[in-house]
Formats: sequence, C-alpha cells, structure tokens
Amino acid sequence: MILTLTLDFAVDIILYAEELEALRKYVVANQLLKSGTSIGANVREAQNAESKADFIHKFKIAAKEVEETEYWLLLCNRAPSYPSPSHLQEKLKSIKRIISKIIISSKYKGNQEE
Repeated sequence: MILTLTLDFAVDIILYAEELEALRKYVVANQLLKSGTSIGANVREAQNAESKADFIHKFKIAAKEVEETEYWLLLCNRAPSYPSPSHLQEKLKSIKRIISKIIISSKYKGNQEE
C-alpha cells in the first residue's frame, strides 16, 4: 500500500512540477521534484533493508523528505502566482501518517524481540 501511494504521489509531483516549469517556476519545481519523488524511493529502498535498524532508518529519511515536500507545497499554496497544490497536500498527509505508523510499529516490534 505505501509503495503504491508513494509511487502515485511521485507521478503527481512530476505533473505538478511540469505545471510549475510551464509557469517558469523552475527553482521550486526542481526542489519539489527532488523531495517529492525521494519519498517513494526511500520507502522502496527500505523493502530490501539489511536489518530492522536499516529499515527504520530508510523510513526516517522518507519522513524527512515528507517534511521538506510539505514545506515546498505550503510555499506554493501561499504564493499567489502558483497553482493550488491542495490535492498534493491531502495525499501527503495520508502518506505522512502511514510512514509515521510504520516507524513507530517497527520500533515497537524491535523492542519486543529484545
């Protein structure tokens, strides 16, 4: 589920970045493209983690990318000359909740095994 959500989100980010580039908003488009697509890349990388700690670490990196993406989308939302990113902000909220739950439950499971 999280793999599909983050892949779909990355495609949506690419499309939004293309919109921004058409409006000559290159810097923000590039930043969003990097952070927004990186979320899914880290989630996917976590699937082949070498250990539980590595798995959690990859998801923490994904969580940081969520925060950065959230910032850029907030900036776009506040800038009057930018198209509304509200559809992306809603999707990102769901992704953020799921990633957070995965990190918490992975830590909890790790503590139970000790």
